[in-house]
Amino acid sequence: MPTRSELPTLPVLDAPSLRTRPPRAGARPDTGLEEYGTETTVLPSFHVWTLGCQMNMSDSEEMAGALLAAGCSEAAGIEQADLIVINTCSIREAAEHKVIGRMGVLGRLKEANPALRVVLTGCSVRADNQGVLQRRYPAVDLFLRPDEEPELTARLGLAGLTTADQLGDGRFQRVGRSVAATADRLPGTRAAAVEEGRIARSRGVKAWVPIVYGCDKTCTYCIVPFARGPERSRPYDDILAEVGQLAEAGYRELTLLGQNVNSWGHDLEPDRRFAHIAGGRELGRKQARDGRPDIAALLRGIDAIGDDEGSSGIGRVRFVTSHPWDLTDRLIAAMAECASVCEHLHLPVQSGDDEVLRRMGRQYTVEAYLDLVDRLRAAVPGISLTTDIITGFCGETEAQFESTLELLRRVRFDQVFAAAYSPRPGTPAVRLADDVPAAEKKRRLNELLAAQEAIGLELNQAWVGRRTEVLVDEIRQPRQHDHEVVAGRGPRLVGRNREHKLVHFDGPERLVGELVEVHIERAGPYALVGRRVGEPDHA
Repeated sequence: MPTRSELPTLPVLDAPSLRTRPPRAGARPDTGLEEYGTETTVLPSFHVWTLGCQMNMSDSEEMAGALLAAGCSEAAGIEQADLIVINTCSIREAAEHKVIGRMGVLGRLKEANPALRVVLTGCSVRADNQGVLQRRYPAVDLFLRPDEEPELTARLGLAGLTTADQLGDGRFQRVGRSVAATADRLPGTRAAAVEEGRIARSRGVKAWVPIVYGCDKTCTYCIVPFARGPERSRPYDDILAEVGQLAEAGYRELTLLGQNVNSWGHDLEPDRRFAHIAGGRELGRKQARDGRPDIAALLRGIDAIGDDEGSSGIGRVRFVTSHPWDLTDRLIAAMAECASVCEHLHLPVQSGDDEVLRRMGRQYTVEAYLDLVDRLRAAVPGISLTTDIITGFCGETEAQFESTLELLRRVRFDQVFAAAYSPRPGTPAVRLADDVPAAEKKRRLNELLAAQEAIGLELNQAWVGRRTEVLVDEIRQPRQHDHEVVAGRGPRLVGRNREHKLVHFDGPERLVGELVEVHIERAGPYALVGRRVGEPDHA
């Protein structure tokens, strides 16, 4: 692995067109003062293109914040930028192809602007694939692994708060047959970014808060453990400090983030405050807490913010993505008892067949998953459940796919995020036969989505006639779908209720960022439509 002195850098200030600012139009230089003149450096304008999950979006906020703190400005768009940072996703083949497909466009932009530099980071950059990256992404000048993202400004030669002496050699750990860079430094660099105000949050209503980096799970189809390394948790007090800042700043909702968010805390040191926490997992690899904090304790700590001295807390708290292994009774109880925790959980199942789950390395059975669903619904009445499903995984038979459809009918998820299986280089599943034809994968995917659309419509129709509290977070142009169109009486406002249902209604722009009571009048499979409570019905 490269040492600090061997780490690749990209000194953007060496680009000729950025080195000096042209003289002001009409100015007459005084030749007698030339020897006293100084060179004015123009810092690059940047654009961050983010693909994939909420963790990537949070990472991009941190990188953008570092660039802004270094004196750079955000460009109006990708074509106006001097520096393009691409934060990639490699969970699905399509996400990588989207970036590969833009290489030609980026190449033409570099021809038009010789100062343009391109940085690529995210899960497509790993410790074990450095040799192929330049061939795959020819327009890219610098590659950074996820654990190297805090070094962005130093690698670019910018005088930011992350300076060259903070460049790390990186730590590596064997994961399966490969070597992955660990996330050991990320809890500390996040704490520094929070303390120094170097996070360019994209919205002032909702915030992402990463609490654990990496993944310790065994899913054979997934590249994340190899891209982000083993799990590393942020300290309990650091997270509460960040949440407290968000509460004081008036944020209404936060989402705790992690590739396996509900496994948070197991790698922290024992703490006497959590001496009462004992026991461990009932599913998957055994793991004892022994006085270490868990996400249930963290949710209770967040829920208590604002209880003293009249300070305001966070009204809505979500966490994503959870793994069935770590959905404990303590966590379910915290979800039921903490007023701020929303009545929604994303709990990926991936398949409805035990043999397919075994090949996927999920280490639970359908029966165990259904037991978790039953316990959740008993503790949190009306909870909304969403999930992930892969169709056409290695060796999946038609009967096994039918078992997945039966699981959908049994659980009745509010929403399903589904994709046809695509082999990811470097994952254990590439050693299995990818024996389901592409056309069959697509057919199964379409059949599953059609079945879920009918379920989603039925569940959403049950909201018609009810009132629900919506946190408005954007203005969106109405789309021409029957289930979304209402007579226009102002901007179309969009937000979500506590159950994570997307709600459209008309109202003034001043309501963005506010909690609004909405009476639901119509429903489609993916969204609800209503009007503000107290507004006359003009239908």
